Amino acid sequence: MSDRDIHIRTATPDDGPLMAEMGARGKMHNEYELLDSGDGRKLERFGEVVLSRPCEQAAWAKGSPGAWKDAAAAFDREHGWVPSTAGALPPSWVVTIDGIAMKLKLTAAGHVGVFPETRALWGRITDLLTPVGPGHSVLNLFAYSGGATLAAARAGCSVCHVDSSRAMVTRAGENAALNRLGEAPIRWIVEDVGKYLDREIRRGHTYDAIMLDPPSFGHGTKGEQYKLERDAVATLEKCAALLADGPAFMLLTSHTRGMTTGRLEHLIGAVSDSGETTSGDMELTGAEGVRPVSSGVWTLWRRGAAHPTEEA
Repeated sequence: MSDRDIHIRTATPDDGPLMAEMGARGKMHNEYELLDSGDGRKLERFGEVVLSRPCEQAAWAKGSPGAWKDAAAAFDREHGWVPSTAGALPPSWVVTIDGIAMKLKLTAAGHVGVFPETRALWGRITDLLTPVGPGHSVLNLFAYSGGATLAAARAGCSVCHVDSSRAMVTRAGENAALNRLGEAPIRWIVEDVGKYLDREIRRGHTYDAIMLDPPSFGHGTKGEQYKLERDAVATLEKCAALLADGPAFMLLTSHTRGMTTGRLEHLIGAVSDSGETTSGDMELTGAEGVRPVSSGVWTLWRRGAAHPTEEA
């Protein structure tokens, strides 16, 4: 198979629950919650599993110190994951976050397989693409475990999911199966993003929407180095060359420390023609009274008329 396509097996009932709600957004089932933050850490609930992880942004004092005893495990960069006696810590588990089921598993880097601060964007993606309808194409780059891919697929679009990590592309395919999207028109590509974009340009392919979440620093399938500060403009220039004529959009997100919405807007503005740009923060949120934690920024650039179903 070309472009390092991989086959994703179909999920079985033992893989976990299927997504409870599909299609257009409404009140989506959500099993994620920020429980507390402070003293450089965040306390999060993923389904029944409560985890404590570092969070440099949380420079304030903890709001509910007693809640932290419920963490099943805590991560620090010196010792990795340290289990507690607060509860069972499964090797993997499935949660539904804003209507999308995700398989989670602790990683050596302190991640779990989803960035919950992006969940508000999943609904925006679905809202933007639902009026476009089936037959339109979406490219998702640095696509990780597939939250944005599934948000586009549930709107009826065909999606090309590209990431250099075979393990995460496999996980994204498993997530698609969990959401009854295992047979959706999604291509799963394990490849260096820059090389894949170069080939798509040579092939003359175009996409109606392109989403990308480039890392501060990363590696391709053959050890190629990616540095956001050095490579972002070149990546966006290639993306602009792949956008179809007519209404289209690019969604750029960043978790890089110090990145601002203004800087993202300048990056997209340097490679795009006239259009509409909106931006915002990505936040971890919880119940009323829990202080939100900013965990990145996003910028959406659109060519053509606005889609009336998108929320302001």
